[in-house]
Amino acid sequence: MKACEDYLRLCSELLATVSGQGDVIDQVADKFAETILRGRMVHLFGSGHSRIMVEEMWPRYGSFPGWNPIVELSLTFHNLTTGANGQRQAMYLENVPGFAERILRNFDIAADDAALIISSSGTSVVPVEMAEGLQGKGVAVAAMVSKKHSVASVAKREDGRKLPDFADYLLDTGAPVGDAAVEVEGLGEKVAPLSTVGGVILVNAIKAEVAQRLTEGGAPPKVLAAACTVGGERSTELFEAAYDEHARGMARLYENLGKES
Repeated sequence: MKACEDYLRLCSELLATVSGQGDVIDQVADKFAETILRGRMVHLFGSGHSRIMVEEMWPRYGSFPGWNPIVELSLTFHNLTTGANGQRQAMYLENVPGFAERILRNFDIAADDAALIISSSGTSVVPVEMAEGLQGKGVAVAAMVSKKHSVASVAKREDGRKLPDFADYLLDTGAPVGDAAVEVEGLGEKVAPLSTVGGVILVNAIKAEVAQRLTEGGAPPKVLAAACTVGGERSTELFEAAYDEHARGMARLYENLGKES
């Protein structure tokens, strides 16, 4: 079997794993839609390549306001690989205790908010502390991990706790231990990871369900749409309206910072 055929076969198996999580997808979509309908935000966070799922949720075509994408460049700026802003520093920083607290200090978090925290292994300190900190503020947290990979991985926290330990809802990307999936004859290590594939499918499944709930709740979202599908004027109108709504939502996350509760 060709390597690409093997990878595509594994992707189809992964899709079955994701499809079997309909109940938890519904529960997460219920919570996220409820949060957005209340005028609050769903916080999204992922370090490393988990940033991909954050940006898949918002902003891009087929997406809509209601999400606060928290992306730290120091944890996700990978294209230089080495030297200044290199991968070594990013991998070090994502395991610095207390960093998550400093990130959350920038936002007026409310118990009416919700969150999606993504980490393939579920062991890096910063995403785990993000989930812990948000739960401590009364926020419902959905965690996305690769369950098999997470179970096989050693926790980075001294207390041994991982991201699933701070999750109200747990989503599984379906990726294997080690993430990489394809065996090439003569090569000792596997290539071609699967966690991003499963993660993107999950994110968009949730997004679709939330859009349905918002529409049924009388608040159809302002969806970013391409000019080739809705026409240039309508596309521009939707972009401007969606970005304005996002800005107003973000403003609520800043207005009470530093005030006595």
